[in-house]
Amino acid sequence: MKKTTIVAVLMVTLLPLASYLFVSSLSKDAIKMPRRYFYDTVLVKMEKGREVNDTVWHKVRPFTLTNQFGNPVSLDDLQGRVVIVDFFFTSCPSICPKLTRNMKTLQTAFKKTDSLVRFISITVDPVRDSASRLKAYGDKFGIDHDTWWMLTGDRKEIYDLALNEFKANIASEGNIDTGFIHTEKFFLLDRDKVVRGWYNGLDSVNLDKVIKDVVLLNMERDKKKKRNLFRK
Repeated sequence: MKKTTIVAVLMVTLLPLASYLFVSSLSKDAIKMPRRYFYDTVLVKMEKGREVNDTVWHKVRPFTLTNQFGNPVSLDDLQGRVVIVDFFFTSCPSICPKLTRNMKTLQTAFKKTDSLVRFISITVDPVRDSASRLKAYGDKFGIDHDTWWMLTGDRKEIYDLALNEFKANIASEGNIDTGFIHTEKFFLLDRDKVVRGWYNGLDSVNLDKVIKDVVLLNMERDKKKKRNLFRK
């Protein structure tokens, strides 16, 4: 392994802890949380005699697909988890192998704190990508199947998810074929399954950003827990 590769792996592996310590040392106002991208509606309600706008953010709807072991799994199974998602297919000769390697880098980075995040790769070629084929693909890249689902299922359902729930066409600035989705984006969902970021999964700088944002979203979750405790 090249020296530069070793250094890069060490940096990514240590970054979650370093990021956590760094953001913990900052004041609340100095932390810039990952933004929300889409809203379903804006409600107007009264608070203390005045109108207040309440944004209802778009949440990725619950879905059930088949994982690499042939078992049905649901997004609802990951309640309370931050999730990183990408779309790929096993016979892809171009960007998909690198996307998978980079997702594996992220998984390795969170190996000692694997309660923070889960990983999902959804095939856009479900006719050919059976559960067993997905399992073999995951084994090829040495993924940890315990925290990473590789999913297949009904093609119409998958494309509806990609285009209407994850907004893959918008994330890719319209530069994808909606008839056969091929995007380099990683999508980040918070614990409420709201899209909080999309990233170029081929770019190492973007990988660092994903790691930092996962840490921030978990801090956001912890803050909500503390607020709820005080309200009881």
